[in-house]
Amino acid sequence: MSRKKDIHFEISERKILLRILDVCLVLLGLYVLEQCVDYDYLTISQENIVPLIVLAIYITVFGTIFEIYDLQKSSKLDVTFRNIVLTASTTVLFYLLTPVLTPFLPEQRLQIVYFYLIIITTIFLWRWAYIVFISSPRFYKKVLLVGEISNIENIIKPLNQSDPNYKIVGFINSETESESPIKFKGLKEFESNELMNVIKKEKISEILIASYNSETITPEIYHDLITLLDQGFTIREYTQVFEEITYRVPIQFVGKDFYKYFPFSRSNQNTLYLFFHRTFDIFFSILGLVFGLCILPIIFIGNLIANKGPLFYFQERVGQNGKLFQIVKLRSMIVNAETSGAKWAQKNDSRITKFGMFLRRSRIDEIPQFINVLRGDMSIIGPRPERPFFVNELSRIIPFYETRHIVKPGLTGWAQVNTRYGSSVDDSLTKLQYDLFYIKHRSVFLDINIIVKTLSTILYYRGQ
Repeated sequence: MSRKKDIHFEISERKILLRILDVCLVLLGLYVLEQCVDYDYLTISQENIVPLIVLAIYITVFGTIFEIYDLQKSSKLDVTFRNIVLTASTTVLFYLLTPVLTPFLPEQRLQIVYFYLIIITTIFLWRWAYIVFISSPRFYKKVLLVGEISNIENIIKPLNQSDPNYKIVGFINSETESESPIKFKGLKEFESNELMNVIKKEKISEILIASYNSETITPEIYHDLITLLDQGFTIREYTQVFEEITYRVPIQFVGKDFYKYFPFSRSNQNTLYLFFHRTFDIFFSILGLVFGLCILPIIFIGNLIANKGPLFYFQERVGQNGKLFQIVKLRSMIVNAETSGAKWAQKNDSRITKFGMFLRRSRIDEIPQFINVLRGDMSIIGPRPERPFFVNELSRIIPFYETRHIVKPGLTGWAQVNTRYGSSVDDSLTKLQYDLFYIKHRSVFLDINIIVKTLSTILYYRGQ
């Protein structure tokens, strides 16, 4: 089946494209500004190589913190504009505060305004073009789903939520015997003998196989898939795509072949990585505790007025390899909040005091846990430590739940920055998927990504 493939961009390609063109267009804007008005603060010249590189780094770093590279948010113009303004404001502020690496302040302060506005204008115009053209249906990846479709909504929904450009246009039931047709809003069902025609008619770019058992695929479909594979057509397995798009491990689809899906990161046993990881933990724990001591008088007064009772509370949690330890936090709930037993934390939980809500949203309540990090019970980055009661309950319901104890629990982690605190079994399943992704792909770059996303969580006041 030879045909011209439609153009589409993968997630990683879009994120790289956004970063590169942000920087390039800002530099182009500075060049145009220099030609059009009396502007000489930061010009495009060989003498300004270092200041220009610093500007590119600042835009990329602060753009990541303020989420202008989040594909979901980048598809919304109003959200994008707000984040661009925050990025440009922080970039210019830091740029002005680092005169060793950047040009000295110009005599005409109006040039700073020009510099600030050109960053906002060029990035915003590029993002408008991105939304109109790159995020338009012409660049969607059109996908045909083949497999057992009894759980079709749970298969499709996470992919649609994670990547707006990944469009599953229809499905084919691969089972020989099927019950009554399953309807899913916005999705067409095709007959198994229509596979080849559907690919041509719908301009399908990829076939997604979502089958628990390959033996359920009918011989007719199997023959067509082999033919397509021989012709170089893209055919992918669901768990691989799910992990690539959502950055989660789909444990509910793993089954007995778990060893195929959990080739855990070599960093988990890499002595050099673990040494630097521990050094990082100690260094930032000391900084965190010093910061905590500086704001302790304010917290003490706030606790005395609006959160009457003990300042700290201690609770048993499950650590690495199932070892129990006592976690220490600033108290955010009323005294004796769980006299009737352990309960899930709920949204707008009445047990949380007003001052306690501030501590949680700002993540200040986590500061005493730096003591646990120094002791070696925890790390800065890792799965959130859970109470033994919930671990026992969830381990009976969710497969591979205790696998998250392979590494030390953390103050922040991949699950913490990507989703809210778990308040149900379904939430815990989602968090576990993120935790296992971290354990599987653990690396310096992923750790840096988590730290940057944690800053975003704090700045946007998203803690719970």
